Amino acid sequence: MKTTVVLLILLCASALLAQSPAAPATAQPPVNPQIKRAQQLNSEGKQDEALATLTQILATDPNSYEANLNAGIVLDLKGDYTKAHTYLQKALEVAPPDRHLQALRTLAISFAFSCDLPLVTDNEQQVYEAQMQAAKPLDAAATANELARIALECGDTHGAAKWYQTGYTTAMHAPNLSDADKDLAEFRYQSAKARIAARNGQKVEADEDVKFAKTTLDKGMLPPEQQRFYPYLAGYVDYYNGNYQAAIDELRKADQNDPFILVLLAQAYEKSGNRDEAMKLYRQVMTINFHNPTNAFARPLAKKKLGLAS
Repeated sequence: MKTTVVLLILLCASALLAQSPAAPATAQPPVNPQIKRAQQLNSEGKQDEALATLTQILATDPNSYEANLNAGIVLDLKGDYTKAHTYLQKALEVAPPDRHLQALRTLAISFAFSCDLPLVTDNEQQVYEAQMQAAKPLDAAATANELARIALECGDTHGAAKWYQTGYTTAMHAPNLSDADKDLAEFRYQSAKARIAARNGQKVEADEDVKFAKTTLDKGMLPPEQQRFYPYLAGYVDYYNGNYQAAIDELRKADQNDPFILVLLAQAYEKSGNRDEAMKLYRQVMTINFHNPTNAFARPLAKKKLGLAS
């Protein structure tokens, strides 16, 4: 009898536990509304107001990762690179583990604004190695390609060739690649070789690499959005090959929200004698407030062309 009672009690307890709701997942800390406001102000080109908002946060919480990170971004867009590096180094120091790579990459892009290639390479390489250790070869390949592009636009064609080769090899050795993935890696590598050849004054080689890239694109295996990169590639090679009108024709078909494409198009207009159109495009670049490699190349050049002080 006692055994039966005990069993009934246990069964009732089990039933009650089964009906109890699961413990709620740990909630992520809410984003500070002041951080969101600073980001909005920055996106609107109001860097001084954004910085004032972030400075208020840092006055009470100097170890705020988000405030330090965003202050560095804002200062880069203002052109105060030395101060930007100070905030971004602090962000890296206090970054939560899951934001460490973001902090490294943001710092690398910051150094790209001033083409400080040794420091760009140091930070990007740390990101690349961490992604490889985490068995994320496609992410690592993208990082290698980003470093290569920064090297190229900062005038280091040898370093660019090295890191584009690394990106291509890393991508092609990723497990379970589809045919489309392989074609994408090929297209990116052929595009990179074309741009490097053009920068090195190798016109014939550059034109041949553009043809190879177009052949890969025309196979139809790549996602449709990859088509938009071809006019940029063709226009880039035309520009550095000295074919300025052809460059204008191609670049006008490319992404008109990309500050680097706009600044390249502006330079092609300048070379062809149309300074008014060039100045219009430089002013348009200054309305774009991205913190990425394309704007790291475009914004300082546009500011210089427009005669704007940092």
